[in-house]
Amino acid sequence: MLIFLRHRLAFLAVPKTGTTAVEMALRPKAEVIFSRNRKHINAQRYMRKIGPFLEDTFGVFPEPLAVMRDPVDQIRSWYKYRTADRLKGSDLSTDGISFDAYVRAVISDDPPPYAQIGTQFNFLTDGNGAVQVEHLFAYEKQLAFRQFLSERLEETVEIAPKNVSPAMDAPLSDDVAALLRAARADEFALYDRLMAADGYLHQARA
Repeated sequence: MLIFLRHRLAFLAVPKTGTTAVEMALRPKAEVIFSRNRKHINAQRYMRKIGPFLEDTFGVFPEPLAVMRDPVDQIRSWYKYRTADRLKGSDLSTDGISFDAYVRAVISDDPPPYAQIGTQFNFLTDGNGAVQVEHLFAYEKQLAFRQFLSERLEETVEIAPKNVSPAMDAPLSDDVAALLRAARADEFALYDRLMAADGYLHQARA
């Protein structure tokens, strides 16, 4: 998470949505940086804890900003990331597991460690399913995202790829895709709503 007090903006790092690249590009502009275990603080916690603290301490409640990715692609990124050699032999490795099997594990009632990845929907919403970020961009709309950042941060923002998952084929069968969409209907609905809005949802804080 990056906090830009002067520009009244907070970038929330949804896992596997290009956050490392964004953070490497924007760190020099941020006044407050949450890293390591605190990097992926979710939107509800930001709204309830971090934002109010910043407002009380600095007189600023930075507007939360996040990126959401196509749900299948986001899960595929997790799958590829966990095929890395450094994870082989650990309970986090997906080496030797098909993507179909991985998705089935992700949506199972008791996911194994390698499939415990959370959901974008839970990261972005409160307990009632209400979106908690003021600015939500689709990962697939990078130009609009960069233009927004450039305008708000008052300088041209360029984002170079970082922490890219290994290149590999990871096809998903139609049957398992249907199971995933049913299991994560709320997440797909939010993503569909985002894309219907041309990749950008904005809602002012109440």
